[in-house]
Amino acid sequence: MRIICLWCLATLLSCSRTEPRIPYGVMKLVYYQEQSRQEERFSFFVLAEDDDGIENLEALSLYHDREGLCWALSAEDWIALEEDEKTWIGSRAIAMPGSETLPRGQYRAVLENKGGEKTARTITFDAPETPRYPFPAFTLEGRRYTVESGYPEHFFLCYNQAGALVQTLWLEALEGDLRNLNLSSEAKTLALWAEDEEYQTAALTDIQIIP
Repeated sequence: MRIICLWCLATLLSCSRTEPRIPYGVMKLVYYQEQSRQEERFSFFVLAEDDDGIENLEALSLYHDREGLCWALSAEDWIALEEDEKTWIGSRAIAMPGSETLPRGQYRAVLENKGGEKTARTITFDAPETPRYPFPAFTLEGRRYTVESGYPEHFFLCYNQAGALVQTLWLEALEGDLRNLNLSSEAKTLALWAEDEEYQTAALTDIQIIP
């Protein structure tokens, strides 16, 4: 009888179902240049945890319940970022149909794993109604770059031939030589990411080909 009971206990433990976890979530308002105007999108990421590993996660949804809005991401859709041995998943392309202004206020992130277990976390976000800075720009002349921007922080997002992000470089100076930035040999194009951490806003330029 004791052997049977121990076997039953082991079976129950091996079949236990646990919810995924969202210890933290962050949203940033990202401006994109669309002809003569700035288009708003959200950069939305959550710190994702699951006892069976990140590969067990299946869906991430973002809701604005008051406006009845929902954005759904699958494992094929989201971006996964590793930082300090933790995994963040999300998207930099949350936008409204017709380039309308995104509603401010309270959002709800819902994370679901392959077993159907879900967890939710509320994220409150109130971005400035109008941009605090003009849209930034950068130019490449040979291997020299020049950035024009009022934002406090600047980064180059580096992409490979297939368009995948392979490197993020913090810019200490607004002009300089790419050869001094330890640029990855895989990097074929660059985009400028300008950021205002205090107001949780950023701007992302179009990509440029590295000469």
